[in-house]
Amino acid sequence: MKNTWKIVIVLLLAVSVFAVVLQKKSQSNSGKPQTVVNDANIAAAQTQQANQSAKLPRLLDLGADKCIPCKLMAPILEGLKEEYKSRLEVVFIDVWKKPDEAKKYGIKLIPTQIFYDSNDKELFRHEGFFSKEDILAKWKEFGIKLEKGTQNEKN
Repeated sequence: MKNTWKIVIVLLLAVSVFAVVLQKKSQSNSGKPQTVVNDANIAAAQTQQANQSAKLPRLLDLGADKCIPCKLMAPILEGLKEEYKSRLEVVFIDVWKKPDEAKKYGIKLIPTQIFYDSNDKELFRHEGFFSKEDILAKWKEFGIKLEKGTQNEKN
């Protein structure tokens, strides 16, 4: 029971730090003109272009390298990226390093996983830790089979 409270307290602290960082970034950027072209815009355009040409479903995870639940998600995401590389695109964005991405996707809590179909339509959004089994079950629920050695199929 004590361990559960410790975990809850750590998660609340992490979310609080995230909120303060986002607030400070928005305050410091409010008086500056926005740059139209930057590395994040270029990377987003390249990702979007790759998505359109590949037509793969995409799992976008928005978190932070130093967030504890995000750290727990990292090996799951890497495993999915490697295991299903020709059938699923897996993308991680560190919103502490790129706070504009948090605003862009309306992130309230990290980690947040967003599931997109091959047409880049958002299918589902989950906040918090999400196991590999639950992720695969969610794809299956949407009719996207991610079986090893086969192409994506719709039921």
